[in-house]
Amino acid sequence: MKIALPMFASFLIAAPLLAQSTVPPEGVGDLPTKAMNLWQVVASGGPTMIPLGALSVITVMLVLIYLVTMRRGAVVSRRFMETATALIRKNDHLGLVAISNRHNEAAARILRRVMEFMTQNPGATLTEAREIAQTEGMRQASALNQQVSYLADIGTIAPMLGLLGTVMGIVQSFGVIAVDAAATRPTLLAQGIGEALIATATGLLIGIPAMAAYAFFRGRTQSMISEMEIATAQLMAQLSASTAQAEKSSDR
Repeated sequence: MKIALPMFASFLIAAPLLAQSTVPPEGVGDLPTKAMNLWQVVASGGPTMIPLGALSVITVMLVLIYLVTMRRGAVVSRRFMETATALIRKNDHLGLVAISNRHNEAAARILRRVMEFMTQNPGATLTEAREIAQTEGMRQASALNQQVSYLADIGTIAPMLGLLGTVMGIVQSFGVIAVDAAATRPTLLAQGIGEALIATATGLLIGIPAMAAYAFFRGRTQSMISEMEIATAQLMAQLSASTAQAEKSSDR
């Protein structure tokens, strides 16, 4: 009994302290109890998330478009080469112009420009025709390279926008120091730091895949340019041989 009385007294003294310790601090009860969903995470990234979201949509669209359009048939097709070869053997220049107009391959555009030059200038030499083909081929190759360079631009701009969001979030965090209400400082600091981290992560998540896609399509573009150059060189060689043979026949 003598031991129970001191234990009961100590319990009475400690009970208020235990009850006080279980009360949540001010402001903690207002915190969300559930994890944020994806939309809340994006919204908490600050204003830079708007252009980053636009860049992500553009990146996906460009990748899908390039997967469909960047193929060997876009620069040269077997059907066009067979038809053009047959017309060159017949010295049918007008037929070459017509078949070039009906096809949209890069090799067809090059041949169309060459044949238009030769029909408009009957006294033009084959050396001048090759220069026209080379110039048009360089223009077509530049257009192909320009297409994939958009992915490289996105891969550069997206991390920079993420860095801008980081700076804005850190500036917001430092601005909390001037707030008089000390109780709200931890929450505001967390918001600023969260905005900075989310913007940085989003910029990297967009920039890294964009650069990876650029590297992939750059290799495909170089392969397409090589196919175009081979096809153009083959057509010009056949045209040169056919023209030389026609000149020999006329001399006889």
